[in-house]
Amino acid sequence: MYSEPIAYFITWTCYGTWLPGDDRGWTVWHGGKQPPQPLLADWCREQMVEEPVLLDAQQREIVNQVIRDHCKKRNWHLHAVNCRSNHCHVVVTAPNYDGETVRNQLKGWAKRKLKKRQKDQAIGEITLREHWWTKGGSVRVIYELDPLDSAIEYTLEAQDFGGSSSTSD
Repeated sequence: MYSEPIAYFITWTCYGTWLPGDDRGWTVWHGGKQPPQPLLADWCREQMVEEPVLLDAQQREIVNQVIRDHCKKRNWHLHAVNCRSNHCHVVVTAPNYDGETVRNQLKGWAKRKLKKRQKDQAIGEITLREHWWTKGGSVRVIYELDPLDSAIEYTLEAQDFGGSSSTSD
């Protein structure tokens, strides 16, 4: 086992697609997995200020490319990236950065590019979406090679069983 993280397995969801209280279960920051709570999910749904986001194929590729570009710019080693319609997984080595900072940078740059695309495609007046992602996300710190291999495999293969996966390796 290494004393410093060898990678981060980062996951975040698209806005409105997995609310606290969700029937699939949900996670509380520093509190772990939680059982479904339908009343909480209903309340969260009522608080939403925009419709849920489901990314199309072009939007997913924009996110994948932004992540590849940002990792290259920062000299981070991108092991795997797979943006799905309602969430995104990234496995990255980012020396001297904490996982939350890495996650927030990737989410921020992806949001900027998605908004730019939305603006570029606009005809006439359009209200640009502000909420693309849910707040926060999961950052799992990886200290050993076996969990790193598992995170890469999950990101690239388990999500779509060999479909549209993406990597920088």
